[in-house]
Amino acid sequence: MSNKLLVSTRKGLFTLGQSAPHQWNIQSSAFLGDSVTLAIVDPRSGHSYAALNHGHFGVKLHRKTNVKPDWHEISTPTYPDFPDEREPDRCPMRGIEIPWKLELIWALVPGGADQPGRLWCGTLPGGLFRSDDHGDNWTLVQSLWDVPERAKWMGGGYDYPGIHSICVDPRNSSHITVAISCGGVWETTDDGASWSLIGQGLRNDYLPPDQAFDPVAQDPHIMVQCPSSPDHLWIQHHNGIFKSVDGGKSFAEIQEAGPSVFGFAAAVHPQNPDTAWFVPAIKDEQRIPVNGKLVVTRTRDGGESFEALSEGLPQTHAYDLVYRHALAIDESGHQLAMGSTTGNLWTTKNHGDIWTIASSTLPPIHSVSYF
Repeated sequence: MSNKLLVSTRKGLFTLGQSAPHQWNIQSSAFLGDSVTLAIVDPRSGHSYAALNHGHFGVKLHRKTNVKPDWHEISTPTYPDFPDEREPDRCPMRGIEIPWKLELIWALVPGGADQPGRLWCGTLPGGLFRSDDHGDNWTLVQSLWDVPERAKWMGGGYDYPGIHSICVDPRNSSHITVAISCGGVWETTDDGASWSLIGQGLRNDYLPPDQAFDPVAQDPHIMVQCPSSPDHLWIQHHNGIFKSVDGGKSFAEIQEAGPSVFGFAAAVHPQNPDTAWFVPAIKDEQRIPVNGKLVVTRTRDGGESFEALSEGLPQTHAYDLVYRHALAIDESGHQLAMGSTTGNLWTTKNHGDIWTIASSTLPPIHSVSYF
């Protein structure tokens, strides 16, 4: 089992370790006062990466290695210059101009075992970037940026579309599937040279009926892939939970799953693709737990039935929202960690049956990851 956590917050990055089976303590901190939107440890190299958003001063990326154990700044993905003769890109819903400028690092994922320096980075406003030297240099995946359907991509909670989910097939490092809010699910089988729009069966309930199943108009909030069964994907969508057993080419909708099928976070068991967890909330502008009760829903039969897990979680006046990357599962499948917008951090060692508070004093939590 993993015994350390990286917790990215609005006011810094925190490393937590276990001093006892259910006792987590902050072991170190970094970037105090700064907004750390995402942090990971690459299991292949042991390198740590942290993405920061300094607002007016822009997005920064930092790396820490065994050779250089202190955090140091590295390059960030850079968009090409906007062509002089081109009309501005505009969000089809809001009509606002979409800049060719890095606004947020929303996903950071290691490549395959056969690509030791490869990192994939998803951003707002909808760019996918690749590095083959551990983040020293980045290249925009032009083939996805240039798909004609990008003109239909639109912002969801943010003003601009963004790539937040990148799934690398452990059987074939050239097979990557990404999810975009709002732009649907896309797949490459040739390491990004070409892309196909997949995701048939996804449904958007706020669109007119004749557009509801348009695959490019979908808002998948997060997409997770089972490592041992990579054809099995789960999506927490804006208006439902969806499951695929064919690598994302088609999805079946789950419309009943406890208090709500709206939410942002999802996790799938690394060995059992039919076991998955979600954190329900009231949808759209409210975004708080249903009836003020924080629960995690779990299915163990591929979505046929769900349990609402609440032991150890607040059941009165709970206003915790769990973001896309703030629900994590370790490689054993027994431990999960969950952080909320109120700075609460919970862990479980028994698949979510019982949750234990690890900290209640952290800043609002953006992401959580085991290492």
